[in-house]
Amino acid sequence: MKEEYLLTGPLEPTGQAFAISKIAGLTLAAAYREQYGFQTISLLPSNLYGPGDNFDLETSQVLPALIRRFHEAKIWRSPSVTLWGTGTPRREFLHVNDLAAAACFVMENYAGGKPLGNLLNVGTGADLPIAELAELVARIVDYHGQIRFDPKRPDGTPRKLLDVSRIHSLGWRARISLEDGIASTYDWYCANAAASVAG
Repeated sequence: MKEEYLLTGPLEPTGQAFAISKIAGLTLAAAYREQYGFQTISLLPSNLYGPGDNFDLETSQVLPALIRRFHEAKIWRSPSVTLWGTGTPRREFLHVNDLAAAACFVMENYAGGKPLGNLLNVGTGADLPIAELAELVARIVDYHGQIRFDPKRPDGTPRKLLDVSRIHSLGWRARISLEDGIASTYDWYCANAAASVAG
Protein backbone atom coordinates (compact mmCIF):
# COMPACT_ATOMS: atom_id res chain seq x y z
CA MET A 1 0.00 0.00 0.00
CA LYS A 2 1.62 3.24 -1.17
CA GLU A 3 1.00 6.60 0.49
CA GLU A 4 -0.88 7.82 -2.59
CA TYR A 5 -3.42 5.00 -2.28
CA LEU A 6 -4.95 6.68 0.78
CA LEU A 7 -8.65 7.46 0.18
CA THR A 8 -8.70 5.95 -3.32
CA GLY A 9 -11.13 3.18 -2.39
CA PRO A 10 -13.76 2.20 0.16
CA LEU A 11 -12.74 1.76 3.80
CA GLU A 12 -12.62 -1.73 5.28
CA PRO A 13 -16.01 -2.02 7.05
CA THR A 14 -14.82 -3.45 10.39
CA GLY A 15 -12.28 -0.66 10.89
CA GLN A 16 -14.22 2.21 9.34
CA ALA A 17 -14.71 4.37 12.46
CA PHE A 18 -11.08 3.98 13.47
CA ALA A 19 -9.90 4.78 9.93
CA ILE A 20 -12.07 7.89 9.68
CA SER A 21 -10.64 9.30 12.92
CA LYS A 22 -7.09 8.79 11.64
CA ILE A 23 -7.94 10.29 8.24
CA ALA A 24 -9.38 13.38 9.96
CA GLY A 25 -6.05 13.97 11.72
CA LEU A 26 -4.07 13.47 8.51
CA THR A 27 -6.36 15.88 6.66
CA LEU A 28 -6.00 18.52 9.38
CA ALA A 29 -2.20 18.23 9.26
CA ALA A 30 -2.23 18.58 5.47
CA ALA A 31 -4.49 21.64 5.70
CA TYR A 32 -2.18 23.32 8.25
CA ARG A 33 0.75 22.62 5.94
CA GLU A 34 -0.99 24.06 2.87
CA GLN A 35 -2.72 27.05 4.49
CA TYR A 36 -0.14 28.17 7.04
CA GLY A 37 3.12 26.60 5.86
CA PHE A 38 3.30 24.62 9.10
CA GLN A 39 5.72 21.78 8.37
CA THR A 40 3.55 18.84 9.39
CA ILE A 41 4.60 15.33 8.49
CA SER A 42 2.22 12.44 9.16
CA LEU A 43 3.70 9.01 9.75
CA LEU A 44 1.49 6.09 8.76
CA PRO A 45 2.79 3.10 10.74
CA SER A 46 1.99 -0.55 10.24
CA ASN A 47 0.60 -2.57 13.18
CA LEU A 48 2.48 -1.47 16.28
CA TYR A 49 3.49 -3.59 19.26
CA GLY A 50 5.93 -3.44 22.14
CA PRO A 51 6.36 -2.82 25.87
CA GLY A 52 3.37 -1.13 27.46
CA ASP A 53 0.97 -2.59 24.89
CA ASN A 54 -2.70 -3.29 25.55
CA PHE A 55 -3.05 -6.98 26.47
CA ASP A 56 -6.80 -6.90 27.17
CA LEU A 57 -8.37 -9.73 25.16
CA GLU A 58 -11.46 -7.65 24.34
CA THR A 59 -9.69 -4.55 23.04
CA SER A 60 -6.11 -5.50 22.11
CA GLN A 61 -4.62 -5.97 18.66
CA VAL A 62 -3.61 -9.40 17.37
CA LEU A 63 0.01 -9.59 18.56
CA PRO A 64 -0.45 -8.65 22.24
CA ALA A 65 -3.56 -10.84 22.32
CA LEU A 66 -1.51 -13.80 21.07
CA ILE A 67 1.16 -13.17 23.70
CA ARG A 68 -1.43 -13.21 26.45
CA ARG A 69 -3.37 -16.20 25.06
CA PHE A 70 -0.26 -18.38 24.75
CA HIS A 71 1.17 -17.26 28.09
CA GLU A 72 -2.06 -18.13 29.89
CA ALA A 73 -2.33 -21.43 28.00
CA LYS A 74 1.20 -22.27 29.14
CA ILE A 75 0.45 -21.35 32.78
CA TRP A 76 -2.85 -23.26 32.78
CA ARG A 77 -1.33 -26.16 30.80
CA SER A 78 -4.07 -25.95 28.17
CA PRO A 79 -3.66 -28.63 25.49
CA SER A 80 -4.70 -26.24 22.71
CA VAL A 81 -5.41 -22.63 21.82
CA THR A 82 -8.11 -21.77 19.30
CA LEU A 83 -7.68 -18.56 17.32
CA TRP A 84 -10.19 -16.71 15.17
CA GLY A 85 -10.28 -17.11 11.41
CA THR A 86 -8.24 -19.24 9.07
CA GLY A 87 -4.77 -17.97 9.93
CA THR A 88 -4.18 -16.95 6.30
CA PRO A 89 -4.47 -13.12 6.49
CA ARG A 90 -1.08 -11.44 6.31
CA ARG A 91 0.05 -8.63 8.60
CA GLU A 92 3.10 -6.39 8.99
CA PHE A 93 4.33 -5.44 12.47
CA LEU A 94 6.53 -2.59 13.66
CA HIS A 95 8.08 -2.30 17.11
CA VAL A 96 7.20 0.95 18.89
CA ASN A 97 10.88 1.77 19.39
CA ASP A 98 11.38 1.63 15.63
CA LEU A 99 8.47 4.04 15.16
CA ALA A 100 10.01 6.41 17.73
CA ALA A 101 13.34 6.22 15.88
CA ALA A 102 11.57 6.90 12.58
CA ALA A 103 9.83 9.95 14.03
CA CYS A 104 13.14 11.42 15.22
CA PHE A 105 14.82 10.59 11.91
CA VAL A 106 12.06 12.22 9.87
CA MET A 107 12.00 15.38 12.01
CA GLU A 108 15.74 15.78 11.45
CA ASN A 109 15.96 14.73 7.79
CA TYR A 110 12.73 15.37 5.90
CA ALA A 111 10.89 18.55 4.98
CA GLY A 112 8.15 16.90 2.94
CA GLY A 113 7.00 17.94 -0.47
CA LYS A 114 4.13 17.61 -2.90
CA PRO A 115 2.10 15.65 -3.70
CA LEU A 116 1.41 13.87 -0.43
CA GLY A 117 4.79 15.02 0.87
CA ASN A 118 3.43 15.20 4.38
CA LEU A 119 2.65 11.45 4.43
CA LEU A 120 5.22 8.73 5.05
CA ASN A 121 4.57 5.03 5.53
CA VAL A 122 6.64 3.52 8.36
CA GLY A 123 7.02 -0.22 8.55
CA THR A 124 9.33 -3.13 7.94
CA GLY A 125 8.21 -3.84 4.39
CA ALA A 126 7.62 -7.50 5.30
CA ASP A 127 4.50 -9.37 6.37
CA LEU A 128 3.59 -12.89 7.42
CA PRO A 129 0.45 -15.00 7.78
CA ILE A 130 -1.30 -14.92 11.16
CA ALA A 131 -0.70 -18.69 11.42
CA GLU A 132 3.08 -18.15 11.19
CA LEU A 133 2.85 -15.29 13.68
CA ALA A 134 0.99 -17.56 16.10
CA GLU A 135 3.67 -20.25 15.78
CA LEU A 136 6.40 -17.66 16.41
CA VAL A 137 4.66 -16.25 19.49
CA ALA A 138 3.99 -19.75 20.86
CA ARG A 139 7.67 -20.64 20.46
CA ILE A 140 8.85 -17.44 22.17
CA VAL A 141 6.35 -17.93 25.02
CA ASP A 142 7.40 -21.61 25.23
CA TYR A 143 3.89 -22.95 24.71
CA HIS A 144 3.89 -26.47 23.24
CA GLY A 145 0.17 -27.19 22.83
CA GLN A 146 -1.80 -27.37 19.62
CA ILE A 147 -2.74 -24.21 17.71
CA ARG A 148 -6.19 -24.38 16.12
CA PHE A 149 -8.10 -21.95 13.94
CA ASP A 150 -11.85 -21.37 13.85
CA PRO A 151 -12.77 -20.55 10.22
CA LYS A 152 -16.31 -19.65 11.30
CA ARG A 153 -14.84 -16.52 12.92
CA PRO A 154 -13.87 -13.51 10.78
CA ASP A 155 -10.44 -13.10 9.23
CA GLY A 156 -10.54 -9.34 8.67
CA THR A 157 -8.65 -7.70 5.82
CA PRO A 158 -6.73 -10.33 3.77
CA ARG A 159 -3.48 -8.34 3.73
CA LYS A 160 -2.03 -5.21 5.32
CA LEU A 161 1.44 -4.36 4.03
CA LEU A 162 2.88 -0.88 3.57
CA ASP A 163 5.14 0.22 0.74
CA VAL A 164 8.03 1.73 2.69
CA SER A 165 10.19 2.65 -0.30
CA ARG A 166 9.77 6.40 0.32
CA ILE A 167 11.16 6.32 3.88
CA HIS A 168 13.82 3.78 2.81
CA SER A 169 14.96 6.21 0.11
CA LEU A 170 15.60 8.76 2.87
CA GLY A 171 17.91 6.31 4.64
CA TRP A 172 15.71 4.95 7.42
CA ARG A 173 14.96 1.27 8.03
CA ALA A 174 13.43 -0.63 10.92
CA ARG A 175 16.12 -2.31 13.04
CA ILE A 176 14.22 -4.55 15.46
CA SER A 177 13.46 -8.00 14.07
CA LEU A 178 10.01 -9.39 14.72
CA GLU A 179 11.42 -12.26 16.79
CA ASP A 180 13.53 -9.96 18.99
CA GLY A 181 10.67 -7.49 19.32
CA ILE A 182 8.19 -10.15 20.40
CA ALA A 183 10.71 -11.58 22.87
CA SER A 184 11.30 -8.18 24.50
CA THR A 185 7.56 -7.49 24.55
CA TYR A 186 6.93 -10.85 26.21
CA ASP A 187 9.63 -10.11 28.79
CA TRP A 188 7.90 -6.80 29.54
CA TYR A 189 4.52 -8.54 29.76
CA CYS A 190 5.83 -11.12 32.26
CA ALA A 191 7.45 -8.44 34.40
CA ASN A 192 4.63 -5.89 34.32
CA ALA A 193 1.27 -7.21 33.19
CA ALA A 194 0.99 -10.99 33.43
CA ALA A 195 0.09 -11.14 37.13
CA SER A 196 -2.57 -8.44 36.83
CA VAL A 197 -4.35 -10.04 33.85
CA ALA A 198 -4.05 -13.71 34.78
CA GLY A 199 -6.60 -13.50 37.59
